[in-house]
Amino acid sequence: MEDTKEILSRIRRLELRTRARVEAAFSGQYRSIFKGRGMNFEEVREYQPGDEVRTIEWNVTARLGEARGEAYVKKFTEERELSVMLVVDISRSGDFGSVDRSKREVAAEVACVLAFSAIRNNDRVGVLLFSDHVELYLPPRRGRRHALRIVREILFFEGKGRGTDVGGALERLNRLLRRRSVVFLFSDFQSPPFARPLGLTARRHDLVALPLTDPREETLPDIGTVRLEDAESGELLEVATSDKRVRKAFEDGVRAQAEALASELRKAGVDRVPLRTDKDWLPALQSFFKNRERRAGIAV
Repeated sequence: MEDTKEILSRIRRLELRTRARVEAAFSGQYRSIFKGRGMNFEEVREYQPGDEVRTIEWNVTARLGEARGEAYVKKFTEERELSVMLVVDISRSGDFGSVDRSKREVAAEVACVLAFSAIRNNDRVGVLLFSDHVELYLPPRRGRRHALRIVREILFFEGKGRGTDVGGALERLNRLLRRRSVVFLFSDFQSPPFARPLGLTARRHDLVALPLTDPREETLPDIGTVRLEDAESGELLEVATSDKRVRKAFEDGVRAQAEALASELRKAGVDRVPLRTDKDWLPALQSFFKNRERRAGIAV
């Protein structure tokens, strides 16, 4: 485990590295895409030509307007404040990385970008870390110090669970969050079925999934018979990687899982932002923002 000084230095470097990328890539986009939770009731006033009939407050009209023959309407203002939740898989498989970063480190970088985008817009940001159970929950709050703590926990929190339970994490999140939020879900999705809680979360919140993958998880190198350990279950398995049929079956299985996940997310109406340990995450995030703008009819 790194000492406190090294941890703080690493977080500071991460903040500085991502800050410039946030300002260059997402200036103005974050706020235009992620709207507030809805409309706030402000006051009741007299009806004016052009007001929608459906905004008439009939109880107040009956009580105050009957004598003067006037109608009263409700006035609303758009609620601009956002709550952003970062839901991050910290199971053992997230520690894997065959290049220069692990899946967990990639998740921390992107989460850092999203956290600082939120606090720059005076929004609240929180985090839920999970494995085969919820490991840590920090409710949404404002401020740089809180955002830095979130990044620190994503990078260094030592969970007790080995496996991944996406459905359990989403069920817990739905019990914790009382108001509509923007939810970013980081995971490799090596989990038992989670279709039902995924759909429920997508209906209650603006849910965005960020699947994490590593190239070594997609193909087997031809290096003879090797003993592999499942990071989550600890199970040992001997694999004859020199056998073309074994390598093809492995690749086909990985491809089928990825297609099934993409289909599940589409069915639930969840946006997907694929992240890889061997590629820069910035183009994927930029593409997501641009697609959101396009669908919303916002000029880029």
